[in-house]
Amino acid sequence: MGRRRSAVAAAALAVLVAGSAAAQELRLPVLVPLTGFVALEGTSQRNGALLAAGQIRDVTLKPEVLDTAATPEAAVTAWERAMGGALPSAVVGPILGTQMLALLPLAQERGVPLLTISGTARLGELGNPWFFRFFPSDATVKVAHARYIVEKLGAKRPAVIYQSTAYGQSGREALAKTFTDLKTPPVLEESIAPTVNDLSPAILRARNANADVIVLHLHAASTVLAVRQARQLLPDVPIVAGSAMHQPATAALLEPAELKGVCAETAASPISATSGPMKAFLDAYRAAYRSEPDAFAAAQFDAVGMLGKVIADLRKAGQPVTPKAVRDRLASESFTGVVTTYKSDGKGNMAHEALIVCYDGASRVPKLAQRYAVAPR
Repeated sequence: MGRRRSAVAAAALAVLVAGSAAAQELRLPVLVPLTGFVALEGTSQRNGALLAAGQIRDVTLKPEVLDTAATPEAAVTAWERAMGGALPSAVVGPILGTQMLALLPLAQERGVPLLTISGTARLGELGNPWFFRFFPSDATVKVAHARYIVEKLGAKRPAVIYQSTAYGQSGREALAKTFTDLKTPPVLEESIAPTVNDLSPAILRARNANADVIVLHLHAASTVLAVRQARQLLPDVPIVAGSAMHQPATAALLEPAELKGVCAETAASPISATSGPMKAFLDAYRAAYRSEPDAFAAAQFDAVGMLGKVIADLRKAGQPVTPKAVRDRLASESFTGVVTTYKSDGKGNMAHEALIVCYDGASRVPKLAQRYAVAPR
C-alpha cells in the first residue's frame, strides 16, 4: 500500500512539474521570408533565432516559424496567425523592409515588441516604441560603405546599382547623402528589380560613365549576377557591395577569382572568426545546420538572446512577463552579444557598428578591412 501511495505521489509530482514547465514555456513567433527573392536572408534569420532559443537557460522559448514569403500581404497573414492564442511577449519580424512597414502598425496596435534585422532606415524614423532593430540600419552601414569607397579606395566616380525594393531605395538614399557630403557624387544610379536576370546593361552604362568603382546595394541573387557580369565587363574595377555579398551562401555561387577586388559592408563575418564568442557561435551553427552562418544569423541570434535575458531578469525580479515589460527593458538595457553590444538609441536601433570585409581572390572567406562605429544618440 505504501509503495502504491508513493507511485501515486510520484505521478502527481510529475504532472505538477510538467504543468510548471508548460507554464514557463513562452511562445515566440518567428516571421521570416523562407520563399521568394529574400529566402536566403530569411533562412539565415530563422536559423539564428532557433539556435538562440535552443541555447537560452532559465527560459523556455517555443519558436513558431511562419513563412512571410516576399509580400507585405503574406507578412500580415503570418502576423494574424501568430496573434492567435496567448499573446506572445515578442515577435521576430522579417528582414524585408516592406513587410516590416506593414507589420509595425499592427505591432503597435497589439502592443507587442517586434525584433528584426531589417536595415531599411525608415523603420527607425516612424516613432514606433515597439520596434527593435538588431542589425545596423542603412543610416549606419551606408555611411561606412561610402566612406570606405572614398577614403580608403580613393574613388572619385562611383556607379551605384541598387534594388528597386524599399531596402534598395533606403540604401540608395543613404549612399547618395554620404557621397554628397564627401563631395563625390555618383556618375550613375541604376535601379534594378529583383526579377531582372541580366545586369550587363547596367554594368555597361557604368563603364560608359567611366566609373572607377561599382557600388552595389542588392539582394543576394542580384548581387551574384552583378559581380559575375562586372568581372566579365569591368575586370579591373573594384566592387563594394551591400551586406548580401558577405553571406557565405552568396560567395559560394561565385569563383574565388571572381571575388578578387570585391568588398562588402556588413555587421559581422562569422566565418572569419578564429576565437571568442563569435567562434563559439560559428561552431554551434555549423553543428546545427551543416552550413555557414552570416551576419543576419548572428544578429538574429543576439536579438533572441537579449529577449531571453530580459525575460529571465523579469522573472528573477518577480515581475510579470508582459509584452510591455519586455519592451521597456529592451528599450532601456544594454546587451553584449556575439556581434556587438546592443543599446537602443531611443528609436529602436540597437546596433551601431559596421564592418567592411574584402575577398583576396584566393578564398571565399573575407578578411576585415575596416571597422566603423556610430555612437547611439
